[in-house]
Amino acid sequence: MTDPNWLDEREQRAWRGFLAVNAAVRGRIARQLQQETGLSSADYAVLVSLSEAPGGRLRVFQLRVAADWEKTRLTHQITRMTARGLVAREPCADDPRGAFVVLTEAGWDAITAAAPRHVEHVRHWFFDALGPEHVDALIEVNEAVTRHLLSASEPCSPCSSCSPSSPGDVPSSCDDVLP
Repeated sequence: MTDPNWLDEREQRAWRGFLAVNAAVRGRIARQLQQETGLSSADYAVLVSLSEAPGGRLRVFQLRVAADWEKTRLTHQITRMTARGLVAREPCADDPRGAFVVLTEAGWDAITAAAPRHVEHVRHWFFDALGPEHVDALIEVNEAVTRHLLSASEPCSPCSSCSPSSPGDVPSSCDDVLP
């Protein structure tokens, strides 16, 4: 096995800074939103996806893709939100095995009340620290990384944690491979 291509000091600072800022901002926004609205960040993510969907409804697989969650996590989240009356499950007439997740009136009320608070927190904890040139640079960085991720179809490198066990297998634990 060859030696890893370690990050240099500048790259390490950028990477760790990105991780720290992401965690800190998301954490502050999540705590404030929970305190003010009673919604978790997971609740909010589901409600946003549904509120932006036609008729406030998505197939379960569409919601899973939108949230970028594992099937089990989404199933548990929908169950909790259904119990609280924020969403409902409805059968799919075209696919007897499929189902829709639908925003209820209580869900609409919750997202309508939470969205202005959420955007206020995003602005306060993130955008108020940036100038227009920073926002433009961030857009460029996000687009460059997204393009790179979309063009990558192979694991990052052959290593024990992300190498397939046999040819043609999809790696089970490498985060560098898009689903």
